[in-house]
Amino acid sequence: MTLLCTNASSYWSFVKFCFNIPLVLTSSTMCIINSISEDANAVKIPNIVVNAVSVLIMSLNNSIKPAEKFEIFKKLSQQFMILSQEIEGIDGDIPKDKYDILMLKYDNLINDCMFEEIPQKYKMMVANKYAEANRYVPIQINGTIGNVVKRVNQDERINNIV
Repeated sequence: MTLLCTNASSYWSFVKFCFNIPLVLTSSTMCIINSISEDANAVKIPNIVVNAVSVLIMSLNNSIKPAEKFEIFKKLSQQFMILSQEIEGIDGDIPKDKYDILMLKYDNLINDCMFEEIPQKYKMMVANKYAEANRYVPIQINGTIGNVVKRVNQDERINNIV
């Protein structure tokens, strides 16, 4: 889940960047257009066009909310990493009360994760990495989204070779 959320965070960071660049360009264009001419009527139509483009970009940005999604996935990635480190730090058997707390933390993080906002290619990439490492694929990205990645065990690999 850390890997999945990190990839989603990177994706939404890129989308946020892609929305910010045109806004910077339209603002700069407005500045240049307004400083070129002394007659306000001469730049009226270019100002309207550039303003319309800016409003369209801002409306799309507000509708898609890439900055908000970036922050959510960044936070989730960090929290999954902390939980993973907490689990790895346990020596020996896990006491039932500790196990229940860890499961509650995991369930809360899973409930906060917007799987529908993660691009399919990242889900498939993570599912394939788990399958290649001979590990169980998290149910959240295997089966519920339509990509079933089978875990191949050692016996099946040997049978396929022979």
